[in-house]
Amino acid sequence: MYKSKMKMNLQRFNGTGAQLSNELTGLIPEETSNEIIKDVIRGSSIMKLAQLEPMTTATKKIPVLLDGPGAYWVGEGERISTSKPTWAQVTLTAKKLAVIIPMTKEALNRAKIDVFEELKPHIAEAFYTKLDAATLMGTDSPFATNILSAAVNAGNEFTRGSVAGQNLADDVNSVMALVEASDQEPRAFTAHFGLKASLRGLKNSNGDPLYLSSIRDGVTEDSLYSLPIEYSRNGAWDKTKADLIAGDYKKSRIGILQNIEYEILKEATLQNTLGADGKPLSLAEQDMVGLKATFQVAFLVVKESAFGVLRPIGYVAS
Repeated sequence: MYKSKMKMNLQRFNGTGAQLSNELTGLIPEETSNEIIKDVIRGSSIMKLAQLEPMTTATKKIPVLLDGPGAYWVGEGERISTSKPTWAQVTLTAKKLAVIIPMTKEALNRAKIDVFEELKPHIAEAFYTKLDAATLMGTDSPFATNILSAAVNAGNEFTRGSVAGQNLADDVNSVMALVEASDQEPRAFTAHFGLKASLRGLKNSNGDPLYLSSIRDGVTEDSLYSLPIEYSRNGAWDKTKADLIAGDYKKSRIGILQNIEYEILKEATLQNTLGADGKPLSLAEQDMVGLKATFQVAFLVVKESAFGVLRPIGYVAS
């Protein structure tokens, strides 16, 4: 009997059976945290395409190759010329991304691990939606760069329907040509999901489809001009600014820190969450609490000219 009681106390102590009310701040358990991050990667367009950088601290210096070493023709008996690659040091700086999820006060009396398991998909969705909006569109972004502004800064923007007689396939090709004129190679596309129907019927001059779908390991993979296309399905894309972005997405870097912190809020007013009365949700007045989850992520575009944007029909810069 005594041994059984000791086992239960140890279980509570190591957190597997601890109630949320006993630990109002801390780290989300490592296994759950890793699963949330995996869900973020699955749900995020930029996480699938950008080059991932492992990070153990909030800042990380990384070398970026600007110009590679040259090769030379060598005559018989001639000295071989040499050249050095041009490198630059850039710094990835992680920024805090937080989500607040309202809950009833009864959740505080449940096992902490059960609450996190239940909220896991909601935390992941909030994270990847906000991350894609910031990195692709620059919406509410803490980062110095984003994919859309990179294309615009490089002058690689083309408005859909701006050339008479061109169809959508030609317009996409025009965007790719802008990137290629900068000596960069488009390797993938991102686009809003509403564009898929327009792309699906595109054909070349021989009547062959330019848009293909295949299934690999049970996952549908779409391609355009033989390049993968990743659709933003999470509401992060701003359709008023872009239909599609072509580019070499490995010319952007993204890094995340594994630990996800949490905090239970009891008095906050959630300005972006409206109650039934249409007013911002007040946790105290609604007899609720909020779970705030925070993790740190870094993003940087290292080559602006590697990206080009297809603006929507009738786009006028504001």
